[in-house]
Amino acid sequence: MNGVELFLLGRTLMKIGEEALPEPPGGAARYAGSARLVLIVASDIAVHPDTAVGEIAARTGLPQSQVSLAIARLKEAGSVQTSPDPVDRRRVLVRQSPEMSPRVAQVRAAGIEDALAGAMGSGDPQRLTEVVEGLEVLARNLMPQSAT
Repeated sequence: MNGVELFLLGRTLMKIGEEALPEPPGGAARYAGSARLVLIVASDIAVHPDTAVGEIAARTGLPQSQVSLAIARLKEAGSVQTSPDPVDRRRVLVRQSPEMSPRVAQVRAAGIEDALAGAMGSGDPQRLTEVVEGLEVLARNLMPQSAT
């Protein structure tokens, strides 16, 4: 495997992951921005608590408007909390909520098997088990511990 193949595999895995996520309450059309953007912002907040919107935008490379939309969705779902910056009251700081929200629990509990089977074009249980086990090995070895 070369770098291009790895990159393309990563994009494919992202698409499968998005397909595996349960619809948000009220449906996806109710919200601006994709689940991908929300997950990118949520993972940045997990690693950088008490951070400002502009800082998240700078770290992720996302436009500030999309970061703000993602934070609004996360706040509505009970996943993050905001508070005024004690140093600069014009800024708002964002952090993960101390308790897991029902939406986060729902998203984390969502299985990947149906999305994987659809992407593989096969419901062969043996192949599906093999791919899931391979992904678990990759996650164990490559994912930051804070993201799991």
